[in-house]
Amino acid sequence: MILFPAIDLKDGQCVRLRQGDMAKATTFNDDPAVQARSFEAQGFRWLHIVDLNGAFAGGPVNKAAIESILEAVAVPVQLGGGIRDLAAIETWLEAGVARVILGTAAVKNPALVREACRVFPAESPLASMPAKDGSPWKAGPRVQTLLLSSSHSE
Repeated sequence: MILFPAIDLKDGQCVRLRQGDMAKATTFNDDPAVQARSFEAQGFRWLHIVDLNGAFAGGPVNKAAIESILEAVAVPVQLGGGIRDLAAIETWLEAGVARVILGTAAVKNPALVREACRVFPAESPLASMPAKDGSPWKAGPRVQTLLLSSSHSE
């Protein structure tokens, strides 16, 4: 089993949202690189990063914080939040992200998931299926997500 500690980024800080509400964020660390190094030092083999601002905005917002994490750790990083097209996928993979997560884009544009898997097969893109109370739900970052391997996408 691989556990993925999550670093949710809002305005460059590590936060947790209460019920997906950006106005109800609790800051846990104001230095994402320090938080990432802490998780790595604890023995985690992967990191899961979410650009919350990016998820709401539809494009990358916390780029500097994400880049600081990538520079700070040797463990692979998977990233989600605001990744909506092949160019964004390519940009993050070239920056050092090991795997991208497509959430809203996977629901609104399933062809993007298929194309991403074709163009970037070695990077194993993931699709994040929005769910509420255990059932698929409309797209958006304010819901729980169930991560599905791209090999299960059709």
